Amino acid sequence: MAGQWVPDVLGQRFEQLTLDLGVDDAGEAVVATLVRSIPNPVASWLRPLRDVDVLYVHGWSDFFFQTELARFWNALGARFYALDLRRYGRSLRPGQDPGFIDSLDDYDTDIEAALAEMGQGTDAAPSRRLVLLGHSTGGLTLTLWADRHRGRASALVLNSPWLELQVGAIGRQAIAPLVHARARIDPRGTQPAVDLGFYTRAQTEVGALPLPIEQPTWRPERGFPTRPAWLAAILDGHRRVATGLDVGCPALVLLSTRSSPPLAWDEAMTSSDSVLVVDDIARSATRIGPLVTVGRIPGAIHDVFLSRPEPRAAAYRLLETWMTGCLVPRHPVS
Repeated sequence: MAGQWVPDVLGQRFEQLTLDLGVDDAGEAVVATLVRSIPNPVASWLRPLRDVDVLYVHGWSDFFFQTELARFWNALGARFYALDLRRYGRSLRPGQDPGFIDSLDDYDTDIEAALAEMGQGTDAAPSRRLVLLGHSTGGLTLTLWADRHRGRASALVLNSPWLELQVGAIGRQAIAPLVHARARIDPRGTQPAVDLGFYTRAQTEVGALPLPIEQPTWRPERGFPTRPAWLAAILDGHRRVATGLDVGCPALVLLSTRSSPPLAWDEAMTSSDSVLVVDDIARSATRIGPLVTVGRIPGAIHDVFLSRPEPRAAAYRLLETWMTGCLVPRHPVS
């Protein structure tokens, strides 16, 4: 049901709201879904982030299900919101091409609709500060959004953001003309599968899966099929990062200390990033703004907050220290 908060599939404390985004350029009706977890206002009165709203955006072939992440922010007093983008998770409708987009800028509509519901719209004068939290492709999307909307966010937190292609800058530049040519000719064509399921297996091995809810169409073991136009949009985002951005606020980038090539199963994938080349991401992170903190987490996997207990706890400690130092409460709020 559009326009009404209803109980979410994650159960107690979580609600969802369907955001009607209208019809896209291809004539397809699309929606996004906002999920929220709001702390008790009395209990959060003395918490350090009591005047903060967090907006989380997931990665590729994903959706929001990380209840522990929401509880972490609520414990600090923040209101936590998560956005399932169009054609993802709760927002995926029958017959749609999962995750498809031909420009990351199109997600501005999804993000602005969410922010308006949070009281963070452009026509408002928010009394609460906004923290953007993005994982992987969601990290790239929010980085580009923050650069185009400087001053809206008070802080940007990126969990293994996809800021550079796995073949590096030289490889990206070499294949970009071919990818863009294919995108013009056959935007929704098929491409070779690149996800062999090793990252899903790594998450299962460390206990991050099974999911709190079983939704294989929302998060398939080997990911969504990729399309030429989608890959062209990603490459364009990487190009923009490489030329240099200014997200307009302090940024924290959380990464594993190691990568594992996803060519064959290796037990090392349970304690490293088997999706991205983390050293390349760390270098790219220095190009998103003048004040960027890069935190490397030993033993973390691609989603650092789904790692084994020790690296996961280390990530949360680092995040809390950084956030409470970065965003000291300005004044009491209701």
